[in-house]
Amino acid sequence: MTLLNHDKAAEILERAGITPTPRRVDIARILFARPQHLSADQVLGQLKTLGQDCSRATVYNTLGLLQRRGLVRAVVVDPSRVFFDSTPAPHQHFYNVDTGELLDIPSERITLAQTPPLPAGTEYAGTDVIVRIRQSR
Repeated sequence: MTLLNHDKAAEILERAGITPTPRRVDIARILFARPQHLSADQVLGQLKTLGQDCSRATVYNTLGLLQRRGLVRAVVVDPSRVFFDSTPAPHQHFYNVDTGELLDIPSERITLAQTPPLPAGTEYAGTDVIVRIRQSR
């Protein structure tokens, strides 16, 4: 398993105004080691592999904090599957319903012809596209 350097992980957190507690740094070392999509359970499993004792609540709270600070994106592929994407820049996804794998689609590869008129009192905040795929049969 590849991990980000401890000091770099702490620096990422500090730049976002997040106190770099030991568990937060451990989670950041996992998430920001490379562009990837991990569920909270996968993060928890990797922490345990590293011998780090961490509660599920701490993982969820940290992932939520990272999301609120714009460091990760939550990608909801269905109500029971949420991935945390370490690439917060706008892009879209393929979701393989057979394997559970989430893959990036560069934003320039999908074009929307037109967005619908927005309801009064709202402003555009972004578009998320998840293209569901399966293994060829």
